[in-house]
Amino acid sequence: MNQPLNENIDNSNIGLERIAKVIAQSGACTKREAERLIEAGRVKLDGELVVSPVCFVAYNANITIDDKKIPPRAEFTPHLWIYHKPVGEIVSHSDTHGRVSVFETLEQKYKLEGRILSVGRLDLNSQGLLLITNSGEIARRLELPSNGFLRIYRVRVFGDVDEKKLAKLQNGITIEGINYGVIKVVIGKSEGANTWCEFHLHEGKNREIRKVCKHLGLQVNKLIRQSFGPYKLEKLPPQGLQEVEILC
Repeated sequence: MNQPLNENIDNSNIGLERIAKVIAQSGACTKREAERLIEAGRVKLDGELVVSPVCFVAYNANITIDDKKIPPRAEFTPHLWIYHKPVGEIVSHSDTHGRVSVFETLEQKYKLEGRILSVGRLDLNSQGLLLITNSGEIARRLELPSNGFLRIYRVRVFGDVDEKKLAKLQNGITIEGINYGVIKVVIGKSEGANTWCEFHLHEGKNREIRKVCKHLGLQVNKLIRQSFGPYKLEKLPPQGLQEVEILC
């Protein structure tokens, strides 16, 4: 006699999905990022810490990340904003040094609900355009190196500006084992020993402009990101926020 097809099959998870997938579908972050958040002990289900990504939940389960509830999938609408990050704000959800966070400002000043993410970062002493979204999938698409979005920075440097050395950056450069791609530099006006330049690049690795300038004997004393792909800072004031169309 043939054995029934459903015998010895665990039906307890029918209608449920892995928690990382539910988090990703809420727009909070990508599935892979959700798994990392679980491993870091930042995800809770009904107030209890989730210790493994092998956890099946209903689509409307009470899930929190850093004690903030993720939006239900049926109610989720992706958004994208331009934020003018000022000098002195850190792009982090947590900081042990008590510095002001971009996300604290956005929550207090603009009452943005749910989990919000930045597309890449700007360091503490940099300012300018920072893309903010409530969708992990949008953040991932904008950050993909294969998309190669052009970033333009207005940079004031102190030191002897050598046009030939700056021109060679269009061939890429390797510093301390790290390869930096094509960088185009447009030299602007001088103010004493300071010179304004415009840096055009597609990668935007960690502190890339500062490290390249230091390698060339230049000190960056002001750095403003003017644009990221099709998005431009224009006249948005510091700590200003503007919703923009999702073009990716």
